[in-house]
Amino acid sequence: MTVKLGMFTMPFHHPDRDYATILEEDQEAILLADRLGFTEAFVGEHFSSWSERITSPLIFLATLINRTKHIRFGTGVINLPQLHPATVAAHAAMFDHLCRGRFIMGIGPGGLVSDLEMFDVGQAELRPQMVLESIDAILELWAHDPPYAIDGRFWKISLENNIWPEYKVGYVPRPYQQPHPPIALSILTPNSTSAKTAGERGWIPISGQFFHRRYLRGHWEKYVEGCEAVGRRPDPDVWRVSRSVLVTETDAEAEDYLADPDNGLSFYYRFFIHSFSSARKALFMLKPDLLMPDEDVTVDTVKRALIIAGSPRRVLDQLVALRDETGHFGTLLMGGHDWDQPKLWRRSMGLLASEVMPKFARHAAAAAR
Repeated sequence: MTVKLGMFTMPFHHPDRDYATILEEDQEAILLADRLGFTEAFVGEHFSSWSERITSPLIFLATLINRTKHIRFGTGVINLPQLHPATVAAHAAMFDHLCRGRFIMGIGPGGLVSDLEMFDVGQAELRPQMVLESIDAILELWAHDPPYAIDGRFWKISLENNIWPEYKVGYVPRPYQQPHPPIALSILTPNSTSAKTAGERGWIPISGQFFHRRYLRGHWEKYVEGCEAVGRRPDPDVWRVSRSVLVTETDAEAEDYLADPDNGLSFYYRFFIHSFSSARKALFMLKPDLLMPDEDVTVDTVKRALIIAGSPRRVLDQLVALRDETGHFGTLLMGGHDWDQPKLWRRSMGLLASEVMPKFARHAAAAAR
């Protein structure tokens, strides 16, 4: 057992920043990740937020295919309740061909409250059902020639009359990877039913970075439960765990950055305190101590509880402690953040890749033995 390095970016920026500039910055981050040997990069999808302005991860990632060599491209995630399954099937199949199979198809129910309202899919109890119906329809479209007759609860897909076999009109494109790209499922809540579903379906579980690490072990246990329910052996190498990581030359440099109440990470966690307080009623997920009163939850306490930061030695120690607490996971996904200090963040990625991960991977391999 070893540990690979990837990245997961929402991406999140201050809404006052120029749109074209932040898109270029997000591209540069993935180009740098490819040069540094990151194995994969997941990019989010949000339709109605100036803080998270990638509206189509597939369009965005397509701009990077010919500028990268090895890195795999993941959607983090395609929010299936907000899109028609036939649209997703066609777009994902084309992207998989464009990148010659470097595609991991991350899917999820969506979580941005404004998107849920705009698309009228706010019913929390229905969205997981919509995800399953949608992906089943997508896989059905990829697996068979027409006619198509999918009579779902949320979508009716019928293509029976206008089929011209000699021209392949009426045929939905199929992906490059057969039978389909790897499917990954985003996991957030404690005791996640999504984690169990991923285990049952043989999908990749991805645990996000914007909640306290105490919930990670529960994600894995629910995934194992799903695997065991269908007689599948759970392999922790498939588990992706995302964390916010900042590597600096010295511990003092990290402390100086974390102490700034106006930096990019402060704005990021201020957003999640607001989101988890108002929309989700889930502020407990950010607390370093569950007994902490809500009024004591500050940006500073959340930053220091959720961010792995410091010199390469200190970050390595924190990653080892994280793995000891959660058990083995196959890929650490470095959370992508706003480059409010571009030199600092570029150097952090370099130090993580060159100074921290080789030692962390050796530790994981030795622990497995």
